[in-house]
Amino acid sequence: MALLRITSPHTQRAGQRTSWVMQMVILATLPGVLLQTWLFGWGTLMNIAVAGITALVCEAAILSVRRRNVSFFLKDYSALLTAVLLGIALPPTVPWWVTVTAVGFAIIFAKQLYGGLGNNPFNPAMVGYAIVLVSFPVPMSQWLGAADLVAAADSLSFSQSAQAIFSHLPAIDAYTMATPLDGFKNKDVLDSQAAFASVPALQAASLNSWMWVNLAYLLGGLWLLYIRVITWHTPAALLGALFVMAGFFYLLNPADAASPLFHLTTGAAMFGAFFIATDPVSSCTSNRGKLVYGAGIGILVYIIRAWGGYPDGIAFGVLLMNFAAPLIDYYTQPRTYGHKKAKKGLKVGEDN
Repeated sequence: MALLRITSPHTQRAGQRTSWVMQMVILATLPGVLLQTWLFGWGTLMNIAVAGITALVCEAAILSVRRRNVSFFLKDYSALLTAVLLGIALPPTVPWWVTVTAVGFAIIFAKQLYGGLGNNPFNPAMVGYAIVLVSFPVPMSQWLGAADLVAAADSLSFSQSAQAIFSHLPAIDAYTMATPLDGFKNKDVLDSQAAFASVPALQAASLNSWMWVNLAYLLGGLWLLYIRVITWHTPAALLGALFVMAGFFYLLNPADAASPLFHLTTGAAMFGAFFIATDPVSSCTSNRGKLVYGAGIGILVYIIRAWGGYPDGIAFGVLLMNFAAPLIDYYTQPRTYGHKKAKKGLKVGEDN
């Protein structure tokens, strides 16, 4: 198989080994994880723990079957990063077996069966998330309601969170509610103003909590930009496209559409833009390609949120653009060092 020569000369920044990059991304999630735990309970940390154990076990098992060096590949932290991303994305009271299913599918089917890290065409975390979202829609829609945070903080202890995840705790239903995106999507005949005034998930306490979580992931993403683990192209294009789409339809029909600020500060907008869409394996490689790739995700996210069957569209937007990434790279190759013009795709019969 011929490989595309994206640009030259090629340089390697000191210290940027795969394991270092994965560790930095995990570290960048800490502000969001801590704030998410504080606002929505201990379930996020428990999800990450269950997901981490499952990812390492599945990765080790498949590597053993493939007769690969288990310790060498586990030390790249890619499996652990997939687990952390899934633990964050899953609701904090989701049953443990949903987490195990998501992580197991992500590691075994979306990563290892393609040959491991670097060979997977789709983002493993989003493959796992999409599988459980489609298969188990009820537990995947139950988030702790921010409007009940005061009462929940007094009564929903660490042990009760553990019971909700590892056994059955009927009382947990008293603290679960729809996310703001879900609440707005299912406002029925209400106009936007009436929905924000009457739907519990759209009250100030809930919106503020989601806003702070998104800002925390924005902070982590900006740090990744600062240390040059990721580039600005994909996050900026994704958030920009989402903002433009939301702004256009909000100006067109403000009585039925949510504002751009609502779309950027609820759901997984910042988390998806900086931690999911920037996956170096399944996304585009050229800078122009990243702009097209990110913009495509932003457009798809708005389409799914506004007219699709799911309240948020990060997972499906990323996976659909993963399909398109090779084609985008095909036509957005940069100018090769020493040449005057960029290469516009490949020609039939050309030696590569």
